[in-house]
Amino acid sequence: MDYKDTLLMPKTEFPMRGNLPKREPEIQQKWEEMNIYAKVQEKAAGKPKFILHDGPPYANGDIHMGHALNKILKDFIVRFKSMTGFDAPYVPGWDTHGLPIEQALTNKGVKRKEMTVAEFRKLCEEYAYEQIDSQRSQFKRLGIRGDWENPYITLQPEYEAQQIKVFGEMAKKGYIYKGLKPVYWSPSSESALAEAEIEYKDKKSPSIYVAFKVKDGKGILVEGTEIIIWTTTPWTIPANLGISVSPELSYVVVETGNRKFLVAEDLLETVSEEIGWEAYEIVQKVIGKDIENLVAEHPLYGRDSLVMLGEHVTTDAGTGCVHTAPGHGEDDFHVGQKYGLEVLCPVDDKGHMTHEAPGFEGLFYDTANKPITEKLEEKGALLKLTFITHSYPHDWRTKKPVIFRATAQWFASIKDFRSELMKAVEETEWIPAWGETRLFNMVRDRGDWCISRQRVWGVPIPVFYAENGESIITDETITRVSQLFREYGSNIWFEREAKELLPEGFTHPGSPNGNFTKETDIMDVWFDSGSSHQAVLVEREELQRPADLYLEGSDQYRGWFNSSLSTSVAVTGKAPYKGVLSHGFVLDGEGRKMSKSIGNVVIPAKVMNQLGGDILRLWVASVDYQADVRVSDAILKQVAEVYRKIRNTFRFLLGNLSDFTPEKDAVPFESLREVDQYMLVRLNNLIKQVREAYERYEFANVYHAVNNFCTLDLSSFYLDFAKDILYIEAADNQDRRAIQTVLHESLLSLVKLVAPILPHTADEVWSFIPETEEGESVQFSDMPQYQEIERAKVLEEKWSNFLVLRDDVLKALEEARKEKLIGKSLTAKVTLYVNNKTRDLLNSISENPAQLFIVSAFVVAGSMEDAPENALKLENASVLVTKAEGETCERCWIVTPEVGTVEEHPTLCKRCSQVVKEYHQL
Repeated sequence: MDYKDTLLMPKTEFPMRGNLPKREPEIQQKWEEMNIYAKVQEKAAGKPKFILHDGPPYANGDIHMGHALNKILKDFIVRFKSMTGFDAPYVPGWDTHGLPIEQALTNKGVKRKEMTVAEFRKLCEEYAYEQIDSQRSQFKRLGIRGDWENPYITLQPEYEAQQIKVFGEMAKKGYIYKGLKPVYWSPSSESALAEAEIEYKDKKSPSIYVAFKVKDGKGILVEGTEIIIWTTTPWTIPANLGISVSPELSYVVVETGNRKFLVAEDLLETVSEEIGWEAYEIVQKVIGKDIENLVAEHPLYGRDSLVMLGEHVTTDAGTGCVHTAPGHGEDDFHVGQKYGLEVLCPVDDKGHMTHEAPGFEGLFYDTANKPITEKLEEKGALLKLTFITHSYPHDWRTKKPVIFRATAQWFASIKDFRSELMKAVEETEWIPAWGETRLFNMVRDRGDWCISRQRVWGVPIPVFYAENGESIITDETITRVSQLFREYGSNIWFEREAKELLPEGFTHPGSPNGNFTKETDIMDVWFDSGSSHQAVLVEREELQRPADLYLEGSDQYRGWFNSSLSTSVAVTGKAPYKGVLSHGFVLDGEGRKMSKSIGNVVIPAKVMNQLGGDILRLWVASVDYQADVRVSDAILKQVAEVYRKIRNTFRFLLGNLSDFTPEKDAVPFESLREVDQYMLVRLNNLIKQVREAYERYEFANVYHAVNNFCTLDLSSFYLDFAKDILYIEAADNQDRRAIQTVLHESLLSLVKLVAPILPHTADEVWSFIPETEEGESVQFSDMPQYQEIERAKVLEEKWSNFLVLRDDVLKALEEARKEKLIGKSLTAKVTLYVNNKTRDLLNSISENPAQLFIVSAFVVAGSMEDAPENALKLENASVLVTKAEGETCERCWIVTPEVGTVEEHPTLCKRCSQVVKEYHQL
């Protein structure tokens, strides 16, 4: 007869190959049909809420690896929370206003100047929705579970209406004002920018030392003494109205070549080397505060340049005498205001010099550098010209340099509630912890927030102007505009006249004739997304403010984390979040930034088409995401190998449970063998370790713990020796049912533990598990609970010691295999020579040691001192490996003298003969 037929080999239709690129879309289709998000939410009704508020990605272009990292991390958390007793809704969102969409339409050939603002905005809206649809399908392909059919979108009327309320509430508290101040200005975008829209890149700039002659020395400096300033922006010299000095610094007048110059004493040597003075003599010393209000002469225009005291003056670089142009620098502006200087800004929106810079009118500011330095040289005021490369602010969208330029802008006065902001930062939980310091310092040092932009695609600033120029922001006007935006969308602002937008019958003392105009600037897009706590967390009934968690990239400390905090504290006095978690950037395998020009870009869609979404998700779980992370084909290949091991573990478990019915066949814990109990202790430890790691957002710990359990605890030990029982013994054998009980517990626990990370695979495995009470998807189940096991510590200590001994035996078997003494381990006999501790350990084990070591014969012969020369001497035992005596059983492959002792089955051992006999009686 064919004894193979009597073996209980694994039976499952769960495929060995994942074939994820094909299978995942099928699973996702099933989720769609089930309406899985709604069903999970239905099940969670009434439970405590956990709100992870989605920071909106910008609706433009395909998603990149940074998007994938971000959304997958969020999905891990939401899925875990919903499996641990929380109502954890996930409402995805999109940021849709701003320059990139305007630019994208222009690039597509849209002639903005040939249409009305309202018509152009309509095209922007259509384009945004196209991008949302594209990105939504890509996010869903990652397996992100959320309310995809009802996302929040910053261009939606109800969102814009709430944003207007936020603005109105801030205005009501006196935090909104209009002022002429220098702000980051992007000539390439023709708009003001916020700090969050600035990135720093290297730029080559002229470096000039310029002399300003003193014309009124107030009896302290001799007229004609020349004050030396240093600047890398010669184009701002026409805007110079003063020179700032430090009140506490010591300044010296030096004479060289019949000219007298004033510089800070601490910088004299540096300046001398830079300008190239061969010799000089110090003829006078003064303290900065003594030369306040001296008057110098502008080297180009002859007008007054006032000497002022400025706390911003340092000896880090330059001359200690700082060129001051109030229209082109924040410190310059503040010191100029203190001394009553005008705010001169001779540069227009496009970056061209105006008539207020005589001799340079019409020149682009950067182009003007050369003629200005030439003119200074002609006047004898240019002492030195070189070029330096330095870090310089750029527009993060156009990648072009920006300038400081004074314009009339709308501001949110951060200084008025800075202390509340800093308190809110301290009350928030930050992961990693350095996030608190980073945002605290940003808030502490931050200037007022410029919230106006000179664009058209955005939410209008809801301000009206009276005939006398007075700005109008009242509860009445804000409520009216908010209602109109909720009903019609913000396009109505550009479609109707001011009078039609104001409340009916509205009057104002500044408009005796009843005429009004409206603001044409739009709000900074960070004000859009920064209002989401009001427009989403408050607007959506399933959400609540504050959110439990905001999770974004580390660039959002200056972006969304910051703008959300500012608007929320301004409106509510509290942060919009209880906790903030940040992740790093995605780099290539060598740690370089991804770049199309280098050709090192890893595209999520490509990875999913080749390997599958679960591989991408498993990669996210494997990395230390709080720092910058690396990804490459080689890295993904390694992750795919780990996935294969996890999948094969599931397949083995499923295959060996095909004839197991828990209700009928499960063995109670107290009736299990010790080794089985030990495995349940190990499983229990895994549950605890994984749950704690999820709670702490340490997903790499989940990844390593699951991988180690599958490869070390199960595959290398328990499943390895269990085959001899699972395949060989009779179906209802007590030891076999005991092992199946452990396998069943392991299967259910493992599939739930990995479900947040590998949702497609977990649901696929779940579909092969016989009907459970927890529903048709693992997503409806709860995370396994950690159980206190009375003898856990004793079992762990004992079996951990056994595993150390087992490793010694395995080393000896490997040596014997290399020396061709044995083939497979079942052809071996192991003789141990042991110390007392190891002897006691082996005596306490009731399981068959030969089976545990996967050998055919096992003997404890004597003490370690008795070991023969050819025994392998190890720490806990000396191991002698010899060939097992007897014949090989045709059915179980064990080598034993018992083969042939049963007449009916001459090629079988006694155990197999008995099992086969029972098999025939069934």
